[in-house]
Amino acid sequence: MSELVEMEVHGITLDPTTQMPIVVLKGKEDENLILPIWIGAFEANGIAMKLQGVEPPRPMTYELLKNIITEMGGNVEKVVINDLKDSTYYAEIYINQGNNTLVIDSRPSDAINLALRFGAPIYVAEHVLEQSKLPEPEEDEEKKKLREWLENIKPEDFEIGGEKS
Repeated sequence: MSELVEMEVHGITLDPTTQMPIVVLKGKEDENLILPIWIGAFEANGIAMKLQGVEPPRPMTYELLKNIITEMGGNVEKVVINDLKDSTYYAEIYINQGNNTLVIDSRPSDAINLALRFGAPIYVAEHVLEQSKLPEPEEDEEKKKLREWLENIKPEDFEIGGEKS
């Protein structure tokens, strides 16, 4: 099994093309690690409500699940986004109940919703992060030359008032 990287919910945004909600996870230790996951509107609404501190007057689905798990003596220990197959992410919810740990298969959006309600950490398997990386776009020749020049510039190459410094 690959190593796990702890992530935090950075926010919810909309895909500008499809208008589908995206939950954005960011590395807890390394903020350069970003994982966008396209999710459903209901799940996005649940995440957004929790992030904004909105308490529904009656329990919504995720509050209901939290209440059931708690009343049965359980607690969500962590959630793990553990696989990516055919552009679909997979997750597991780890529930401690007494001396038992239950591992429940889940959609990432549902797992994230429960993690937020229990204050549980969200982990992503390293191989999932690797698989989800977008390929770097090809640089055109002008940008490539500029990048190489910037990487190789030395302090003595700067001129001040027509004179080299």
